[in-house]
Amino acid sequence: MIERRLGAHGPAAGAIGLGCMGMSEFYDPVGEDEAIRTIHRALELGMTLIDTSDMYGRGENERLVGRALRDRRDTAVLATKAGIVRSAADPAYRGVNGRPDYIRAACYASLERLGVDHVDVYYLHRADPNVPIEETIGAMADLVAAGKVRHLGVSELNAETLRRAAAAAPIAALQSEYSLFTRDVETNGVLATARELGIALVAYAPLGRGILTGAIRSTEALAETDLRRRVPRFDPGNFERNLTLVDAFAAIARDLGCTPAQLALAWLLAEDEDIVALPGCEHVLQVEENAGAAAVHLDASGRARIDALFSPGAAAGSRLRDQRFVGR
Repeated sequence: MIERRLGAHGPAAGAIGLGCMGMSEFYDPVGEDEAIRTIHRALELGMTLIDTSDMYGRGENERLVGRALRDRRDTAVLATKAGIVRSAADPAYRGVNGRPDYIRAACYASLERLGVDHVDVYYLHRADPNVPIEETIGAMADLVAAGKVRHLGVSELNAETLRRAAAAAPIAALQSEYSLFTRDVETNGVLATARELGIALVAYAPLGRGILTGAIRSTEALAETDLRRRVPRFDPGNFERNLTLVDAFAAIARDLGCTPAQLALAWLLAEDEDIVALPGCEHVLQVEENAGAAAVHLDASGRARIDALFSPGAAAGSRLRDQRFVGR
């Protein structure tokens, strides 16, 4: 696995990381033994960026990751997040809280669930429109000074807010949805601003929430609780149109001797050295397949074929139905 640095002064991590969200909910949660084996295998393969959040499973995902890292904490670049709030009384509720007192309390609660004394990257999961970003980032910087956090990250900020955040404190990484299906950061100034500021872009959902792998042929196979049933790109009509892109993409992967998942990740890694791919995985076989993307050689001809197929805006349907959680 090749390594890339998160920001100008951030930690080095595998160019492909491991998103742990789906191990606990949103997709098809797996048993704890398989989840832990998956995390361990990712570390063995050099996929050292292990990513979770306090809102995944309402804290259960952090507890799971903590158990997996109990005897190998030093081998992981551990990242978690705060800022999206949930309600035990209403599992569907989502809110945003960027108040300094909340962020500080959330960090200490995450450390307790993870069973660690610090995290390597602490992200603001979403910006709170009612709290100046400088105040939220200032509270996070206090956590760095206290030794509870090594580096700061932000998620889904627009270019202007990202610039304000970076002026308040050093930012190592920006998480944004980025894939062949979601190329917004290339056209809305976010990627250019991150590069100007020396901030790495950690691309979540790099496989288009699984559709780019070619493994999802029908939404009927998805569980009723599956997040993708609420994603417009999986709506009737949109999904079928997107499958035509996926099938053409699979043909390119066959020509290059790799799987569609590997090619989707290789395309991201070939964009620039300041990009880290963060696919979500629940199974050992998935991380083994994804790790193989680092060995895929994508020349100019291959990239041209892919870019011609997936020009920005090619996917049918928006990436999220709830626009409160798109960059602001």
